[in-house]
Amino acid sequence: MGPAFNRLWAGSIISNLSDGVLIAAAPLLAITLTDSTVLISIIGAMVMLPWLLFAMPIGVMVDRVDRRFILAGSNAMRSAIVGVMALGIATGQVTIYWLIISAFVIGVCEVATDTTAQSLIPQILDEEHYEKGNSRLQISETVIQGFIGSPLSGFLYAIAIWLPFFINSIGYAVATLLAISIPIQYLQDVRTENKKEGQPHFIEDIKFGIKYLYNHKVLRRLVVTTASIGVCYSAATATTVLFIIKELGLAPRYFGVILTIQGLGALFGAIVAPRASKKFGRSIMMTLGITASSVLILIQGFSPNIYVFVLLATLGGFTISQWNILLMATYQTIIPNELYGRIHGTRRTLVWGLMPIGSLLGGVLAHFSLRLPMYVGGVIASVIALSSIKFLLSVATSADSNK
Repeated sequence: MGPAFNRLWAGSIISNLSDGVLIAAAPLLAITLTDSTVLISIIGAMVMLPWLLFAMPIGVMVDRVDRRFILAGSNAMRSAIVGVMALGIATGQVTIYWLIISAFVIGVCEVATDTTAQSLIPQILDEEHYEKGNSRLQISETVIQGFIGSPLSGFLYAIAIWLPFFINSIGYAVATLLAISIPIQYLQDVRTENKKEGQPHFIEDIKFGIKYLYNHKVLRRLVVTTASIGVCYSAATATTVLFIIKELGLAPRYFGVILTIQGLGALFGAIVAPRASKKFGRSIMMTLGITASSVLILIQGFSPNIYVFVLLATLGGFTISQWNILLMATYQTIIPNELYGRIHGTRRTLVWGLMPIGSLLGGVLAHFSLRLPMYVGGVIASVIALSSIKFLLSVATSADSNK
């Protein structure tokens, strides 16, 4: 896959270790600071809100600036923010509001790292390797984040509440160094248009991304579908930690272990995705993935105990992993590389930017019942997925004809 991809992959492994530690530690910290379902759901909303506010301008930057520097800078900022949080926890100064603000800043950094990493794939790999590259990144996320970071976080948290955040800060610092070390000779200049006339105005680039997405029928329909389902998923999972611990009676120290078990499904899905796509077709596997995962979200709300919930969540991880990998390969095939940052930022503004609304809705619904967010989110997501089957089954062919 080449040295450039290997450095990107190594940085992904380290940052996903940090993410895994943080994903398990942050909600555990939150429920020690407040019992409010709304405040807890706001944390998830703050992580996603930057996609609505900053995805498009960051996407433009990705097409203008050396992508290594954006990746390194955002990881460095995350390292600093989480390091300060660890200090605040150790000294007893942290509050739920501090955690909410930190979640927002970390969310901004996540927009930059995710957009940049996905933009680098078509820059450093040939098209026939897109699914393989995305699969490896997904596997590293699943294995490191789910099987090492999350369970490690629970045990570190049991030793000292601040310890997982300290480890998280170190991990992001290492990822910063790996991003800087990506060999520049493997990164071709992706900004090819307007070389003689100079770069267009920043605002013009944002407008271009919006117009391009709006005028591309397949991309527009795909983005609207995924954005709608994403809101439902965000609502359904906003208060999962409370549902698992308070409704199903799981001890907090085992929360990371539960995330690890769920990751088994996502890992298997990531391994299978490229092979299944080659054998059955990308469109078919994408359709099965999003439809099955939507139905499973609904069924999880009926879980009588933690064992049934984990089984359903593991199956959900398998199906959504298929969808994520193949969807990303589809985008990377359709969108020209020199435009990828702008278009990627625009679509993520819609898809991920609307998720905070879902998170807040989930928090409000959970105030009445911790199962209600999964009921409501699951039903709506299933209806959208089922009504989109015809379109999704033809998306690969339609994409090629509308390039």
